[in-house]
Amino acid sequence: MIKPTKHKDDSAEVYVVSLKSKSEKPNLDGDRLNIFLLILLYIIQGFPIGVSTALPLILQSKETITYEDQAAFSIALWPYSIKLLWAPIIDALYINSIGRRKSWLLPLQILMGVTFIYMANNMDDWLPEVGKPNLKMIVRMIFAVNFLSATQDIAVDGWSLSVLKKKNVSYASMCPSIGVPIGMFIGSVCFTLLVSEHFSVKYLGAIIGTGGVITMKSFFNIWAIIILLLTLFIGLFKKEKYTKEDGHEKISVFQNYKLLWEILKLPRIKVLALALLTIKIGFTATETVTNLKLVDAGVPKDDIMIINSVMYVIKFFFPMFICKYITSSTPMSYHLKMTPVRLIWGIVFAVLVYYTPSLIYKKEEFVTIPYYYYIILGLVSTISEMLSLFLMLTLLAFFCKISDPHFGGTYMTLYNTFYFLGWLIPNTFVLKLIDILTLNECSNDAQNTCYTKDLKSQCQANGGSCEIYVDGYYISMFICTTLGFIWYFSFRNILKKYQLVDLYHWMVHGKQLSNEEVNEPCIISSQ
Repeated sequence: MIKPTKHKDDSAEVYVVSLKSKSEKPNLDGDRLNIFLLILLYIIQGFPIGVSTALPLILQSKETITYEDQAAFSIALWPYSIKLLWAPIIDALYINSIGRRKSWLLPLQILMGVTFIYMANNMDDWLPEVGKPNLKMIVRMIFAVNFLSATQDIAVDGWSLSVLKKKNVSYASMCPSIGVPIGMFIGSVCFTLLVSEHFSVKYLGAIIGTGGVITMKSFFNIWAIIILLLTLFIGLFKKEKYTKEDGHEKISVFQNYKLLWEILKLPRIKVLALALLTIKIGFTATETVTNLKLVDAGVPKDDIMIINSVMYVIKFFFPMFICKYITSSTPMSYHLKMTPVRLIWGIVFAVLVYYTPSLIYKKEEFVTIPYYYYIILGLVSTISEMLSLFLMLTLLAFFCKISDPHFGGTYMTLYNTFYFLGWLIPNTFVLKLIDILTLNECSNDAQNTCYTKDLKSQCQANGGSCEIYVDGYYISMFICTTLGFIWYFSFRNILKKYQLVDLYHWMVHGKQLSNEEVNEPCIISSQ
């Protein structure tokens, strides 16, 4: 039962929830279909994220998009980082006759399917083969599907804890770790390659002018049909019984928001929030802009996506090799040890970007890239991906370690919100910064800075071309790396101490935990 209590040092009213100890070993009998269904739902959730990462590369390859435009597009991913604002509403409001999670899941997925159908019918106009894309409409629609997907994630995360038998709840964390990467792979790698004529001609022997394996319209329509069919199946055949978890009472929307406020008032949470909001600043230029710069240098986006497909294989298997670090009692120590390595490796990636134009041969529309370059790029990308994944997984393990198991979902969502805001805010800022710091001049008129569209048009009309003489990417890399090391030396000792602080001090109530409660499984959300 939930009852208010107060710690002797705290004045805030909080809630205590009794936990049921684990007594049964996991057994998938009767839950295999539920796990398969959850994986499908997480695949649907991962697809819009994949599309959101593929479209910037496709847009950059059109050579009509600036880094300021890319900054505007980055806003389309913001719903995943601010979903905490409406998560308590999704959790507290529902129709009993439909089901607590189905009340939201069914309309959200219907809207998502309809949105993809609308995008399919208009994408050729918004993203033409020749001419400037309608970036405003593309951003609006991608933001809309990401908003629906992020909200669906809230419902699915909650359903994963109740649709499975209590003895199998520990499998709930497995479903997003499988489903979301598959959805992202389909939405990014498969989407980019299958609609690309360059890929079809180079790797499948197609004839120039026949287009890709599938049109963008057909791709989105097929995905919309898959979403709507799965939604129909859930609506007709998947019953959601109204059950109240053992020892729990329903918490109202107001109580959910009040709980979040009480957590945010904890002194250590305030410092941790500041650390998480700035934790990615050192890696932003590397992770956000490097692939775009490779496209600018002449590396085909399709080849980059083929290399990225290897990265997804790493995401599946790499966690198996670093389990001892993730399950360590001091995961943040390992995270901090590898942070300087990741910062330095970002410099290595920037050096590769700098020398890329001299390592490949471009003549008009034809690009010749030696095989050894792909080997170097693949090696650098693989190490970069492994370092990023290691940092993320050890950080998630740290989140689990300092989360009150009575309200583990709320804590994890809060930490993840800070973490992803710490990626998105500098992401948008760095893209704008690169656009500002990049200086151009017309090849046949040194007085023309090509700063505006009119000046660029004037240069082209006079037979010249706008050429970069100061590249804002390298200046931004220097700024980000410097800030990354400042962050490291500022928070290193603080975060090391935080992982050793007794869990009791992260709580908003005064109840000590038993060993059974401390060892309750941590459900790691994919977002």
